[in-house]
Amino acid sequence: QVQVVESGGGLVQTGGSLRLSCAASGSIHSINAMGWYRQDPGKQRELVARIGDSTIYGNSVKDRFTISGDHDKSMVYLQMISLKPVHTAVYYCESIGIRLQGSNYRSDCWGQGTQVTVTS
Repeated sequence: QVQVVESGGGLVQTGGSLRLSCAASGSIHSINAMGWYRQDPGKQRELVARIGDSTIYGNSVKDRFTISGDHDKSMVYLQMISLKPVHTAVYYCESIGIRLQGSNYRSDCWGQGTQVTVTS
């Protein structure tokens, strides 16, 4: 089995910073990419940042967030600075293109999400 677990969310004031972590575990041979997404209640999940062969950021980031991680993608981070209430959301991590040891197949896996709340 593959598990993806996010951590690092919490309650911060406007202007504060958080670093979210995402860990993929299991008998993993390789991972193609890892992505961070955000979702507000009643709204569609949207891309925040993604790291793989290349790194991309969603339009909503506005140069405040930085994604990084280990070379094998088993652990990735999202450094969030200058936070505002608009950044309040549940942040989800997706592990993309997971290949398990001894398998020729790839699959994707979502974490349970971590809540980020920014107060004024």
